[in-house]
Amino acid sequence: MEEIRDRVQAAAKKRARAKDAFTRADAELRDLLVTARTEDIGPSELARLTGLTREWVAKIAPDPDAPKRKIRIVRKKPAAED
Repeated sequence: MEEIRDRVQAAAKKRARAKDAFTRADAELRDLLVTARTEDIGPSELARLTGLTREWVAKIAPDPDAPKRKIRIVRKKPAAED
């Protein structure tokens, strides 16, 4: 019984360390992608380098020179009451 508890605790600690390592590596990769986009490297090339999808790269590191998109919501006016 005690052995199982020790193994569960060890596995939980191992998982926490792996999650922290992944989070740090992910943040580093995101920063590098943003930097690469400012150096005029396209999302398709970055996708080939990283093995990620082009869409994911474009979402994480959008084109810094692209104008900001404006989203307009057109609402219908309420019907006139008789």
